[in-house]
Amino acid sequence: MSSLRMYNKMWHQTQEALNSLLDKESQQVIEPQRNQGFIFQMLATFYINYVQIFRNLENVYDQIVHPQKRILIRKILDGVMGRILELKNDMVELELTEFHYFDDILQDLKLTPQQLDIPIPKYFLREKLEVIKEREKILAQILADSGLDVPEVKISVKPVPLEEAVKLIQVAERARQGRLRALFMKQIYLQEYRGKQSRLLGKQIADAGAAALRIQKVWRGFHQCKKTERERDEEMVFLGMNPPPRLDEVSPIITRAEKVDHLRNEVQMKHEEHYREALVTIKNDLKLIEGPDIKENLQDQIRHWFIECRNLTGTFPNYPDVEDGGSAIIFSNKTPEQVIDDILASQDDDEKSKKKKKKEKKKTRKEKEKKGTKEKPKEENEEWKMSPSVFLQSLQEGNSTYKDMWVNKDESWNFLQDYDPELIKQEKRKELESEIRVQVDALMRQELKNLKLAVNKERELPGKEGRKKGKKKGKKGKKGKRGKKDKDLTADRTIESLYKELVEEGLLIQALKVNLSDYIGEYSYLGTTLHRLAIEPMPSLLDVRQLVTLYGILPLGSAMVHEKAPLVKSLLLAGPSGVGKKMLVHAICTETGANLFNLSAANIAGKYPGKSGLQMMLHVVFKVARQLQPSVLWIEDTEKTFYKKVPNAEKLNEPKRLKKQLPKILKLLKPDDRILIVGTTQRPFDAELQSFCKVYEKIILVPRPDYASRYVLWKQIIQRKGGVLTKALNISCLAKVTDGFTQGHIVEVVKNVLTERRIQQQVPRPLTAGEFITAITSMSPVYKEEEDCFKDWYAKTPLGKRRALSLTVGGKEKEDKGKKKGKKEKKRK
Repeated sequence: MSSLRMYNKMWHQTQEALNSLLDKESQQVIEPQRNQGFIFQMLATFYINYVQIFRNLENVYDQIVHPQKRILIRKILDGVMGRILELKNDMVELELTEFHYFDDILQDLKLTPQQLDIPIPKYFLREKLEVIKEREKILAQILADSGLDVPEVKISVKPVPLEEAVKLIQVAERARQGRLRALFMKQIYLQEYRGKQSRLLGKQIADAGAAALRIQKVWRGFHQCKKTERERDEEMVFLGMNPPPRLDEVSPIITRAEKVDHLRNEVQMKHEEHYREALVTIKNDLKLIEGPDIKENLQDQIRHWFIECRNLTGTFPNYPDVEDGGSAIIFSNKTPEQVIDDILASQDDDEKSKKKKKKEKKKTRKEKEKKGTKEKPKEENEEWKMSPSVFLQSLQEGNSTYKDMWVNKDESWNFLQDYDPELIKQEKRKELESEIRVQVDALMRQELKNLKLAVNKERELPGKEGRKKGKKKGKKGKKGKRGKKDKDLTADRTIESLYKELVEEGLLIQALKVNLSDYIGEYSYLGTTLHRLAIEPMPSLLDVRQLVTLYGILPLGSAMVHEKAPLVKSLLLAGPSGVGKKMLVHAICTETGANLFNLSAANIAGKYPGKSGLQMMLHVVFKVARQLQPSVLWIEDTEKTFYKKVPNAEKLNEPKRLKKQLPKILKLLKPDDRILIVGTTQRPFDAELQSFCKVYEKIILVPRPDYASRYVLWKQIIQRKGGVLTKALNISCLAKVTDGFTQGHIVEVVKNVLTERRIQQQVPRPLTAGEFITAITSMSPVYKEEEDCFKDWYAKTPLGKRRALSLTVGGKEKEDKGKKKGKKEKKRK
């Protein structure tokens, strides 16, 4: 239970940090700024602080067991996620680049680069684990039935004639006998040599003291060498130059902590079940005990309102419609006396508003004339303001509910951290009141009609009502004509049958089980320094991983974030072969439990032929993708879809089938649709740039690994494949020599070198860098010229052009301002 107290304490500390951050942000929203450097520092600081809060809240939400606390934490967690995406969008719009570097800010905040890594919430998969497992079973079954599952690799054995087989056995046996004979002869030679030596030594007079001294000298030297070597190793471990011994072994403390986490997750499930049951039982109890009293109070309140309105205005009021909210709109947190005051005040406001409208019309005409003259100076004195946030309000609401309910709450009675019945009663009273209010409204409407007929002798005019109703119907009819919906081409078919069809056609494929953490890389430590020197640095692999998390995984994982955050419908991963583009696509699907649809030009070739066939294919794909969202539509070698000129060898495949359809598809995607189109390309310069950039909203350049990333890659991949790191293996040398080689090259080399036999021979013969270097010499690296081609291509994209323009225009403006200031100072003198 001490761990529960610890997580509760962590939650309270995180909420305090969030509260102070929200106060700072509300101050900065009010104050407009002009200095771009200051604005970026402010946005980056907010971004980093929100990431720290997000990391803590994700940990707390995963481990805390109180069901009502978890509901509030989840709401705040989604809000923080959305706010991170909004701030990232603001930074992109300000700096006009997808990659940002925070070295100096991290140093000021005393944080490490690892603390900037955005975690993937575990609830993305945990909440729909059963659904994912069921879907995987169905997919595997369909693949097995249709014979599309990947067969096991069988080693083909060539038949050998009997004579050759006998010869081979004879050669092997003769070699074995030769080795044994050589070993036997060696032993005989050694025996004879020892005999000769003993005879020579026997002739000399044995000196026991000299022999003991010699033995002592050798032993002391050996012992001192070992001691010095051990002390040197300890010092290197202390300095962090060498890993500690038994680093790969799992500590018993970690295994115990994992068991506790697993048990805590089971407790979470039990408490949530109890909470769901309590919601039903407590509501039923309240309906029986407090329901009649609530009904009577509401009726008395509304009757009192009827009488007071009659006394003040001389007529009975009009009862609000059900669509407007009924009597709840009148009595929302108000007494009947306050409601009557509002009615009198509204009558006075109506008369005043009529007079104001006439004056406003005259003013607007004059303002329109003046606007033309005042537009230019506004552009010159532009002030940056933080864009309005959708998530700040939900964060403030969550923060205020935390303050009201949980800050000073005494939970000494709730040792097991189960649900709080009093909080459920408060919620269910409101629900019960709204349900009873609907019934009371129906009764009181009839009562009001009866009162009007009895007291005022007012009779309703059916003609007027009929006209109003007719008008409304006419309007509805017009709306129906405007909002035409696309015809459902597969209305008579089930989702299961469509799903099966897509699997059999190879359009819906099984995603590989790859986590985003398997995309290994290192942080770029020189980003800010290079930026200050006006050099555009190549992004690191960790920067790429972070962007994939922000644009791909977080929006697909949370429906609330996807609906409200800046919408990213399509994503392009561009980079040379072997840098892990395909792996990132599969990682997005694994981390979010998304379906993977393969719409590559090579995969759809020959399937669903003709225009009608293409329309049917896209209809089926998007119907299944929407129904079973989240979904990822992957287009491998997407430059083929946007070829400038189709090569003769590929004309039969019709690679440009989807070119005209993709922009239309993007327009149809709504915030509710958790569907992401992901394209991967290793030759983006072969595509038409304009149409290419229209389809892909976000373009991520995936570079070859730098020295730091290569060092980490070699180290981790060798260990994962069963290799042991020793002093004989110089990882730094490997990382330097393999400059230009990609992750794919490194993985392939390690697989080739670390065979089963070589892994078993590591103790007598440790691994050396030379073994890997000889294996990699046959591969061709990614040269700097190819990397420059990608840089030049990216500079032609819309964001790249804007970035280049801002750098050139910004420099000129600074020079012009400096000249103008100099002239003004001269005039003053």
